[in-house]
Order: sequence, then C-alpha cells, then structure tokens
Amino acid sequence: MKICPQCRKTYADDNLNFCLEDGSVLSVAPAQPLMPETIIMNEPPVTQPQAPPSQPGSQPGWQQPQQRPLQQQQYSMQPPKKSSKTWMWVVGILALVFLLCGGGLVAALFYIGSQADKIASLANTTIERSMSPTPSTNRSSTTTSTSARTDLTTVDLNMFVKEFSVYGTTEMNGDELTMGSIKKGFYYVLVAPDQYTTEASDTRVTVRNINDANSSLGYGLIFHSNPQPLQQDYAFLIDTKRKKFEVVHHEPQKESIVVKWTGSPAINGGTADNMLEVRDQPDKIEMYINGTMVTSITNIYGYAGGVVGLYSGDGVKIAFKDLEIRR
Repeated sequence: MKICPQCRKTYADDNLNFCLEDGSVLSVAPAQPLMPETIIMNEPPVTQPQAPPSQPGSQPGWQQPQQRPLQQQQYSMQPPKKSSKTWMWVVGILALVFLLCGGGLVAALFYIGSQADKIASLANTTIERSMSPTPSTNRSSTTTSTSARTDLTTVDLNMFVKEFSVYGTTEMNGDELTMGSIKKGFYYVLVAPDQYTTEASDTRVTVRNINDANSSLGYGLIFHSNPQPLQQDYAFLIDTKRKKFEVVHHEPQKESIVVKWTGSPAINGGTADNMLEVRDQPDKIEMYINGTMVTSITNIYGYAGGVVGLYSGDGVKIAFKDLEIRR
C-alpha cells in the first residue's frame, strides 16, 4: 500500500508512483496510521502553553497580553506590603502595652497625652505663621517727603506728538499732551531719547483722565526704559475710576505684573490731576502719588541707563503735563 505525503490519501496499487489528486510522489504506507500533525500544533498541553513562534512580519501585539498581567500583579502587590507594616506596628504596640501594664501603663498614657498636646500646640503655631502676610518690599505707605534733588530737566512733551501711528493718537492741547491707544484692550507707550535717563533721578508727571473713562490697563509713567519702547522697562500706572495703582514691567511682546492693582486714598478720582513720581534710590525705587509714597520695589527688570516715557491703555484719552526729571 502506498500513501501520498501531502494529502495523506492511500492507494492499494503498489505499482502506482504518483498521487492522482496532487501529483506528489507516493511513498510506502507504514504499518500504523500516523496522527495528524495539526492536532499537536493546535492543542498543546494546558499546563505548559507554547509561546507563538517568532516569525518575520509577526505583529508586536503578541507580547502585550503577557505584559499587562505582569504590571497589574506588581500594582496589586503594594497594598499587602502596607498592611504587613500595619500589623507590625500593632504587634509592637501590644507588646509595649503588655510590658508597661499596671503603673507603667498609666505613665505611658500620660506621656502619650502630653506629646499629643505638644504636637497640637506646634500645629497651631504653624497655622498662625502661615496666615501671617509674607514680607515684601511692595507695601503701601503714608510717607510724605521732599526730595533733595534740585537739578531740574523739563521734558518737552511736543517730542511725543506723532502725525500718524497705527498704535495710538497724540496731540497737544495747551500745555497738555493728550494720548490714547487705538482701541480697548491695547496700550500705547512712547519713550524719550537716551539723554532723558531716569537712573539716580526723581521723575514725575501729572496725569488726568479727561473723560473719567474706565481703563482696566491703566495709564501713567514709564521709567528705566530701553530707548526702543516695550523692550525693557517699568510702568507706574493708576486707574482713577477705581482709585488703584499697579506696577508692571515689559519684555518684548510681554507685560508682567510687579505690584498688582492696589487701592490707595492718595489717588484723586474723576477728572482731577494726579502727580506720579518715581525716585530711584541706590537700594530701591520709591513710588509716590500726589506726594505720598504708596510702594517701593527693587530694581530687577530696569534697563541700564533707561529713559522716561508715557503709557496709556484701553483707548482712554489721558492728558499728561509737567514731565520733569530731577538729579
């Protein structure tokens, strides 16, 4: 008897050499029938699963079902570790209670209670300290003083008038420069030439909100500025509607808060004049409104040899006059 090695069909004619189904060369059939190989490949023993063979082009997903159970197992092992430590503490405490029974137990309880009182007292102290204000150089004050600097330079406001600007408008009305940004949400800054430096000087200007209009951005005095506007400077700003002041500094395309909006009774409301003054001292910069110091800061962001300038925000028309520098 012969058998086809491909389709496993058997032939009783020993003179036949080729399979009539697929043309394969026939071989002599063994005495015992062979078990199909597909049974061995598709049904491995349950207790010892076979890993799929590594073949070129096989998907990496083969290993994902193995990795996830391992990760879950490691995570689930963490809680038992905590519980085991808890039992160790419980056993230790019970042993301590056992050793200190009687008068020793009472003494132990008294000691634990006293330690709890100390911990509670320490916690209260910590809370009180955390509630106390953080020391800062940005503080309000009612200090009034007269500067000893007398070398006066008056800045001609006509130099700030621009025939046309896409950022804002400027015009002279008598001795006042009227200045405003082109629309709300924007601010307009102009700075003086490099000879009008504000270092080691007292710089002041009088501002007036012509229409008592709202301005969330404020308006006021630029100092320690790069001669190119809004590159590096400070701005001392007020909002007479809210009677608040703010200090900001500029980097290219960025305005950052130095002193947030703070209320001050030194500010005159409505359309009244307000004199803003910046005094550059060796160790700090003092800022005054109508002769009253309202805050002081450390010079961190000022431009070395920086100049004076003017700031108006939110499309509000602001009048500036008496721009002066004293050294």
